[in-house]
Amino acid sequence: MKLSEKTLDYLEEHLPELMATATKQAYWQTLASGQSVLVAEKGKLMRVFPDGTKEFVKEINKPQSAKIGEKIRL
Repeated sequence: MKLSEKTLDYLEEHLPELMATATKQAYWQTLASGQSVLVAEKGKLMRVFPDGTKEFVKEINKPQSAKIGEKIRL
């Protein structure tokens, strides 16, 4: 199936929204299946359990800002 340029532009424009929705859905599906998930909160990696409790895992670096097109070495 070949998509038109207009369709591709539309999808690219809405990609951040689509990714956020998919991430949120995966988060809740994982918890609903009885498994835990890892989340980053205020410079800490936390494990969240289905009952809502949280467990500290480790300290992490705070998020970095980047400009469009900027290359960052990890």
